[in-house]
Amino acid sequence: MAMTTSDTVQVLRRVQGMPVSDGAGVRLRRVIGSPELPDLDPFLLFDEFGTDRPEDYLAGFPDHPHRGFETVTYMLDGRMRHRDNHGNQGLLTPGAVQWMTAGRGLIHSEMPEQEEGRMRGFQLWINLPAQQKMTEPRYQEFARERIPVFRPSDAVTVKVISGEISGIDGATIRGPIEQPATAPLYVDIDLAPSADWSLPLPSGHSAFAYVCDGDVRVGESDRGQSLRAHELGVLGGGERLVLSSGASGARLVVVAGRPLREPVARHGPFVMNTREELMQAFVDYREGRF
Repeated sequence: MAMTTSDTVQVLRRVQGMPVSDGAGVRLRRVIGSPELPDLDPFLLFDEFGTDRPEDYLAGFPDHPHRGFETVTYMLDGRMRHRDNHGNQGLLTPGAVQWMTAGRGLIHSEMPEQEEGRMRGFQLWINLPAQQKMTEPRYQEFARERIPVFRPSDAVTVKVISGEISGIDGATIRGPIEQPATAPLYVDIDLAPSADWSLPLPSGHSAFAYVCDGDVRVGESDRGQSLRAHELGVLGGGERLVLSSGASGARLVVVAGRPLREPVARHGPFVMNTREELMQAFVDYREGRF
């Protein structure tokens, strides 16, 4: 059956993001969580960090608390050491993913384990539903070799971090990360120059595409919109995402999640449902209950 225009996902908004400094002075680009796009339920924040200048990342992210949401760190280049106040630690290397459920609260640090070279990757914050905000913290960490790679053609490479896509002959390829509350899809797509590919997006999910390198057209050729490097497109209006890369190719991440549609009370590292819960988070942190 031929696909109609109404079936095709469109770019509803284009967002450039803004340069910010976070942690102990790490320079990054904030795309979700900026004045231009404060949130995209269930997504609370999306940062890209990427630099060849050690002075931009060496200070890292010393000890800081979190409560009430999840952080997803995806490393493209570089090495980052994670430690928390419960004795957990891990090393993120190129291609690795850490999906941290902060739950009721923890204090952790994310510090570079390199003094030179390129550090590049993304951090995404995903809200937790009210009934899971005070759950015990947990981690889902996977090295590059444990992330499924799908090559639908010689011109397209897809890494499936979370969610599932249909592979060749109808086989389902599932990412290793699981989160039933928001049922997220998170894929890293590499398109050769002038390549085309399409994938379905989960119905009813909030979704975005962020271009790491090159440029890509989203939608049918006669009505599509182009996204350039370091640009995010809020997606909607259909169920199939059609992608076409430009003359230099493209690399992008596509992320989708089920919206929670709950009230949000947030300040700094805490995300709750009410102001009272938010104030309690600060009290618990100050009194050492994390």
